[in-house]
Amino acid sequence: MIRALLGATAALALSAPALADTLVDNVEGLTIDGTGGVERFNGLLIGDDGRIVQVLHRGDKRPGKVDYFVDGKGQVMVPGMIDSHGHVMGLGFSALTLDLTDTRSLAEALAKVAAFAKANPDRPWILGRGWNQELWPEKRFPTAAELDAVVGDRPVWLERVDGHAGWANSKALAAAGVSALTKAPAGGSIERLAGGKPAGVLVDNATELVAKAVPAPRPEDRDLALAKAQEILLSRGVTAIADMGTTIEDWQAFRRAGDNGALRVRIMAYAGGTENMALIGGPGPSLWLYDDKLRLNGVKLYSDGALGSRGASLKAPYSDAPGVKGLRVTGDTQLKNFMSRAALDHFQVAIHAIGDEANAAALTAIEDMNQTYQGDRRWRIEHAQILDPADIPRFAKAGVIASMQPVHQTSDRLMAEARLGPNRLTGAYAWHSLAASGAKLAFGSDVPVELSDPWAGFAAAISRTGPDGQPLGGWQPQERVSRELALAAYTAGGAWAGFAEGRFGRLQRGERADFLLIDRDPMLATPAEVRATQVRQVWIGGQLVHQRGN
Repeated sequence: MIRALLGATAALALSAPALADTLVDNVEGLTIDGTGGVERFNGLLIGDDGRIVQVLHRGDKRPGKVDYFVDGKGQVMVPGMIDSHGHVMGLGFSALTLDLTDTRSLAEALAKVAAFAKANPDRPWILGRGWNQELWPEKRFPTAAELDAVVGDRPVWLERVDGHAGWANSKALAAAGVSALTKAPAGGSIERLAGGKPAGVLVDNATELVAKAVPAPRPEDRDLALAKAQEILLSRGVTAIADMGTTIEDWQAFRRAGDNGALRVRIMAYAGGTENMALIGGPGPSLWLYDDKLRLNGVKLYSDGALGSRGASLKAPYSDAPGVKGLRVTGDTQLKNFMSRAALDHFQVAIHAIGDEANAAALTAIEDMNQTYQGDRRWRIEHAQILDPADIPRFAKAGVIASMQPVHQTSDRLMAEARLGPNRLTGAYAWHSLAASGAKLAFGSDVPVELSDPWAGFAAAISRTGPDGQPLGGWQPQERVSRELALAAYTAGGAWAGFAEGRFGRLQRGERADFLLIDRDPMLATPAEVRATQVRQVWIGGQLVHQRGN
């Protein structure tokens, strides 16, 4: 299968200009300009190195002779979309294993597990992800016994949709040695039955107890997952992605693809912890490789867990679970030690923080780091979902990028109301307030937690409504952003957040010619129309790499 995918990629690339001047004309082009506004144009001249030689406007003289001419036929051209927070290999593997994201009840999830196990009798473990108890009528964590009833002959391990909890059957718990005597590690918890027996769900750091017992993927499995992930990303117009939590094995898969000419999507990697950071980068961030297709920028660290599993660390108890404030995956001292280790060698630091307490702690750590480590650090806080309004100005003051995922707001709306109560929603998913305070935004998806669909994210950002158009007028509508800001956060802002400005992210002279031809203008379409955007062609580095229907 991997050979077939790579063969198709090579065939598609051959249909596009390579190492020759190309004129793409007769388009309705738009890109973010140097002031954050939108520049409109109608043609691009691309050099034989895949960089933009000239942005052409109406009335500009066209070159007399080029090697290749492409008639855009009036289609809309936009920069390639940048997903500023995703998990590339997670996307690939989730597409190749059991997907439970569409299940709307426990019974439906169990039926899918049973069907998948029956269809794959030779798999030693049944692996999958995507369940979300908040979408089920039961509104509770599932159990090992319920999994045992449908698959009892081999281990089953299923990650929750946010990746911060896992559901195991008894075989998986036994294989991992998890019993009533097992203590949960710091920053994690084990759901238990009466008497202390594990119930089947493990949260945050405790998930590693089972995950480490799962057989590791082979290199060829990783290559296949990477190829599948790129196929999915390109189909939605994503030309670059910040990979959050890159392991040394992931990096080797990226390098193999780069060496073989199979790396099409640009990957800005953030190592999963300082150990992987040192293994991959050694003394510092890597160089840009494969014509700006790959770079290790820095390290991904964790402050807390996720809201759905009540692992997000809050300043006050959860409204729907009095006495519970969440989990600090990494304590203050350890977090600062990790940050200092990374900053010493100029690795960029990206901190996962969802709850208001975790965000406040991350901001304090960054403020402390600023006293020691000078220069252009571009500290990042990933998600920044629930903020104390008093902490919002601290982002800009400390030079922190808010790397956020608009679709989380539409997916989490009802859950967030239940978790926080009505009086603590002011700082939830506060995109506009952060931007108004001077903070820089970068938008992404957290794929495979959500679809890597920038059009759904764009629509959510400008409307604060879901695919069903609800709630009418938008949820906390004061936090909507302008179309210009949304486009910037998915293009130029994403590039800046990944130290890629001047390389890609805007359609301007000297940058890589990464662009899309789409069927509508996102600056004029309604939110519903934006969600329905069709990506007709994807060009990276001046070459056609994906075409709708091919």
